[in-house]
Amino acid sequence: MQRFCLALDLVDDPALIKEYEHFHAPGSAWPEVTQHDIDAGVLNIEIFRTGNRMFMILETVDEFTFEKKAEFDATNPKIAAWEALMWKFQKPLPWAGKGEKWILMDRIFKS
Repeated sequence: MQRFCLALDLVDDPALIKEYEHFHAPGSAWPEVTQHDIDAGVLNIEIFRTGNRMFMILETVDEFTFEKKAEFDATNPKIAAWEALMWKFQKPLPWAGKGEKWILMDRIFKS
């Protein structure tokens, strides 16, 4: 298993943040999207929030790569629709590349 940690900001608007959290509440995420992640080799996703900053822990199969996931995502119109909807709520980190959302974090400490 691999584990990745990523970060992303939300638009700093309490109403939008509440709506975003509604889309991610238990049973609210689109089932086609969660199944697609499983099919792509994602074993578990956890998202945490403080203020408008989000932190995601992504656990995957050993063979998972972000490049393979991006190729797989590109074949699914439901994923494109979900991502387009999520951009309403999300804003890239200041150091993100063009069109880049979740930014992979570097581990700097482990006990």
